Amino acid sequence: MKSVLWGWVLALLWVSAAQAEVLVQPDFDAKKFSGLWYVVSMVSDCKVFLGKKDHLLMSTSTVKAVAEGNLSVHMEFPRADGCNQVDAEYLKVGSEGHFRVPALGYLDVRIVDTDYSSFAVVYIYKELEGALSTMVQLYSRTQEASPQAVKAFRDFYPTVGLPDDMM
Repeated sequence: MKSVLWGWVLALLWVSAAQAEVLVQPDFDAKKFSGLWYVVSMVSDCKVFLGKKDHLLMSTSTVKAVAEGNLSVHMEFPRADGCNQVDAEYLKVGSEGHFRVPALGYLDVRIVDTDYSSFAVVYIYKELEGALSTMVQLYSRTQEASPQAVKAFRDFYPTVGLPDDMM
């Protein structure tokens, strides 16, 4: 029993250290980040995502800066039988651009890189169906991401251990 407990403690310390290495956009400005974003690409080790990735369509997120550095986010996911909509509150954790979203199981959300006007790279560490996973999303203000945006995305996701085949 004692060795199992130590194993969990070591695993949690490793996860915390790994997440601590993911930096947040310097001087993140929630008001500039507000508005419509297209989620043009994702990479994740989530088993649910990997099982559906070849059938997913482009989703959108409408972001609004609210009190205390939080974000109110309205997401729309197109599906064959209509559109699924989700509203969530991104709760600020410590620094600007760092959030958690209890309603979605997002334990750690960080805006890693953004120029506010065309792209953002978003890191998400989450729990879904009892499993922990990492996801990186590429947001774009248009349905086509710029070469600069794709480069920022492709340069970042390998740093959190995600390979190309999980895109």
